[in-house]
Amino acid sequence: MKLECRAQKMWRIGLAAILVFGAAMARAELLIRVTEGRVDAVPIAVVPFEGAQNAPEDVSQIVQADLHRSGQFKPLPAEDMLSRPRNESEVIYRDFRVLGVEYIITGSMKAQETGGYEVSYALFDVNRQVKLMSETYRPPVSQLRDVAHAISDRIYEQLTGIPGAFSTKILYVTHNRNDKNPYQLQYADADGHRVTTILRSKEPIMSPTWSPDGRKVAYVSFEDDGMPGVYTHDLATTNREKVSSFRGINGAPDWSPDGQKLALTLSRDGNPEIYMLDIATKKLTRLTQHYGIDTEPRWLPDGEHLVFTSSRSGGPQIYKLNINDKSVRRVSFQGAYNARPDVTPDGRYLVYVHRRNGNFNVGVQDLQRGTFNIVTRTDMDESPSVAPNGSMVIYGTQDRGTGVLEAVSIDGRVKVKLPSKEGEVREPAWSPFL
Repeated sequence: MKLECRAQKMWRIGLAAILVFGAAMARAELLIRVTEGRVDAVPIAVVPFEGAQNAPEDVSQIVQADLHRSGQFKPLPAEDMLSRPRNESEVIYRDFRVLGVEYIITGSMKAQETGGYEVSYALFDVNRQVKLMSETYRPPVSQLRDVAHAISDRIYEQLTGIPGAFSTKILYVTHNRNDKNPYQLQYADADGHRVTTILRSKEPIMSPTWSPDGRKVAYVSFEDDGMPGVYTHDLATTNREKVSSFRGINGAPDWSPDGQKLALTLSRDGNPEIYMLDIATKKLTRLTQHYGIDTEPRWLPDGEHLVFTSSRSGGPQIYKLNINDKSVRRVSFQGAYNARPDVTPDGRYLVYVHRRNGNFNVGVQDLQRGTFNIVTRTDMDESPSVAPNGSMVIYGTQDRGTGVLEAVSIDGRVKVKLPSKEGEVREPAWSPFL
């Protein structure tokens, strides 16, 4: 039996999913809207930082938005604060305790003669009436948003025990049919700001993925006479290299954890199979050999195993491959359609697209306990990508016929929409820690 829907089209020609894009701006900045948070979200007060009103970026507002977007915290509106302490000596704990607030963040922003800023913050525990942490940064103006996200990361980790992912990036594809180079590969901050265009092309761009150090990306481009090729792209130098352009399919690249190899789907020998490419030596190793369709490889953190999608059982299911002995075993058993896998950084959870009652949803399988849960309620979900801290999954979906990005927590309790201001976006990939 042939694999179905978007996956089948992508493996055969790699065009259909991209060609349905609507109009999009060349810089498709993402909007962030929390649609569902935890009912037990922690009440927190981010007091407006002293001096922020005169700065080009309000660090306190960015921190508040980051924490809110995580779904783990419920920020107190500034207008509801009984007092607005600027530092530790001005903190009146009872003013926040009566409002049910558990933590307070204060801070200041001071312009420096060098043209940069001194940004200080402190985090307080209301119930214990103690300062938990404080830090000072001295960034140039251009790095104020970076400092804000770094502060959010530090606070998130202090309060949850999980590293924050606010300083990471999101890679995605957009399309503007009215542009002479209608396809764009772009990335933005995890909050949707500071969009950067990596590549503009007349032909489709697909399957973008980050190198483990975040310095390079790999993707599929059809720019060479409409034929698919796999490219690597250095973000700092903009140098590009075509690393795979065999006859037939060249698709679904994924970097190994050490950054030295790419797993690929190639049909150079007639059937779509999984291969491993050594980037430095260009040595190509075939990893699978089956009459079914093998595609969409993703490395596990140990660097010795891959998961991939295969039709070898009659329909698309997820399999695990040992790259040393080439042994393969099936790992998904819920339903007749499971595809497009990704794995959390600790290797515990397998995330993939699952078909249920005709709808395509994101499912999460606990590889230790064997449990499986559907974590989305939309009906055309695709391309799930896990955050580097393992807490969230970003994916493409449809909203009233328009392609948008959404994110969901690994337990399904937090949901966030990331539509672009105009047009459609697809194929998201969450960066590693940068």
